[in-house]
Amino acid sequence: MGDSGKAVGIDLGTTNSLVAYVEGKGAKVRCLVVDEGSTLLPSAVAYVDGQVVVGRQARRLAAEHPREVILSAKRFMGKSADDVEVRRLSPYTFAAESGPVIRFALGEKSVTPVEVSAEVLRRLRAEAQARLGEVTKAVITVPAYFDDAQRQATKDAGKLAGLEVLRLLNEPTAAAIAYGLDKKKDGTFAVYDLGGGTFDISILKLEDGVFEVKATGGDSALGGDDFDRALAQHFLAQLGADRAEPKIVRAAIDAAKAAKERLTAERQIEVELGGAKIAVAREDLESVIKPILERTGPACRRALADADAGPLDGVILVGGQTRTPLVRRYVGELFRLPPLADIDPDEVVALGAAIQANQLAGEEKAHDDILLLDVIPLSLGVETMGGLVEKILPRNSTIPVAMQQRFTTYVDGQTALDVHVVQGEREFVQDCRSLARFTLRGIPPLPAGLARIGITFQVDADGLLTVSAREERTGVAQTVQVKPSHGLTDEEVERMLLESYQHGEEDIASRLLMESRVEAQRILAAADKQIDSNGDLLTGEERTEIESAMRALVEAAQGNDHRLVNERIAELDRASAEFAERIMDRGIQRAIGGRSIDEVSESGPG
Repeated sequence: MGDSGKAVGIDLGTTNSLVAYVEGKGAKVRCLVVDEGSTLLPSAVAYVDGQVVVGRQARRLAAEHPREVILSAKRFMGKSADDVEVRRLSPYTFAAESGPVIRFALGEKSVTPVEVSAEVLRRLRAEAQARLGEVTKAVITVPAYFDDAQRQATKDAGKLAGLEVLRLLNEPTAAAIAYGLDKKKDGTFAVYDLGGGTFDISILKLEDGVFEVKATGGDSALGGDDFDRALAQHFLAQLGADRAEPKIVRAAIDAAKAAKERLTAERQIEVELGGAKIAVAREDLESVIKPILERTGPACRRALADADAGPLDGVILVGGQTRTPLVRRYVGELFRLPPLADIDPDEVVALGAAIQANQLAGEEKAHDDILLLDVIPLSLGVETMGGLVEKILPRNSTIPVAMQQRFTTYVDGQTALDVHVVQGEREFVQDCRSLARFTLRGIPPLPAGLARIGITFQVDADGLLTVSAREERTGVAQTVQVKPSHGLTDEEVERMLLESYQHGEEDIASRLLMESRVEAQRILAAADKQIDSNGDLLTGEERTEIESAMRALVEAAQGNDHRLVNERIAELDRASAEFAERIMDRGIQRAIGGRSIDEVSESGPG
């Protein structure tokens, strides 16, 4: 990839994704508006009628197409079909031929989580290019607790989206960069990051532009999605529908998510599900999610102990779930400090990523003095006799890093050594994650214990691992760049890249058509509803004109020209503009109970 093109920061989130950039010489960092006036692009991808739709349009299709709209694909990144955490409320079907890589079954085709994430990244890149010009490079953030397989999967997704991934940056570190630079605060901070699908806790020391991660921990399968599922189960239990069809499950999850967000500001609400109304109070939500929230406590306490950094100067909140009042109370009690949330917790990670992207791309900027010292989240080691793990790089080692350890042979005349690379904190291999296996051959046939074999682990700035083994007497060596068995092969990535190039224009046209069709369906449904409810406000001639415009839109939506669909939408808007005003006037009159505006003003509230 060439040197031309701007660099952006991307927060590839479980629930929502964002893109940010550094603007001009003043180095003002901004998130771009990317979807229907919002900086948040829902990480939702719909594969419906042979089309691919991303964002809010895709999320709207989820209720009708629960298996064809992939939400929270990040939770499946780098996982195998065998180790997927079976989610009781997951509506997805996995392809039988998945093998080591998860594949979502979509009728006659299937897609991997990497391909789903690449669609989200493509959309973010396209939105950025519409405003900034050519965008070719990005820093993409990942949960600090993502393992090697999950990190590699994220890099593959970036590559598929046509981006040169300058660096994978841990999300809490990105937040600290944004916070430290914007607020000019030094000290030791905890970053409590609770997103839609992942939880991270990091302890960082900020001093004169140096960001040193002292410890990190978390859970890559814990987040707001679990809150939603737990509340959805609560709703379904009240309806007596624990084992419901995918559509009612998706509707319950959507209702739970909306209820959770509303209960941030309101104490009591009512939700409609399956034709029934369910009253839910903030206390109900809190009782349901509290056990899940408390699962974040042990990781926080362990990170504080590992960091051994003394008293904290602050706790930074990251992730949309930290808006929940219970979460803020819990964090305050856990750390005995009022949490800091004066930068938008949804945007802070993307802002930090943009600052780092700006620096790595060598752009003109005001952030030259950042030095970033990150750490590995999980220990790395090799299997030794008896299925034990010998840790070579302990967790929280500062990266980039390289360490070597010496081993020897166990059998007389042994000429080869199998090296099994594992990741995790447990003592036995069976309890850790297998990353790679390779064999060092050509060892001289010496008595057991005389051969000297050095095994070196090297982790780069992205947290990706290279392992080499060398027999010191002969110099025979073997090196493997750890390519996780749960990621995509180079050939698969190359194939997908070629397909994306070959079908690029076709894919864009198809997406535009699908988006316009979805919008047409939404507008037609709204028009039908208003004619049924308020048709008495129309003259016969006006009604004929609106219904004619609706028929023209239906006909256009059945065709393949997205421009014509958009034109018909505009024509329907024009035909119904006066009708919409009358509906609004009627609503105001009903709200003030027939009194005049002057009377309402004089009487005041209440």
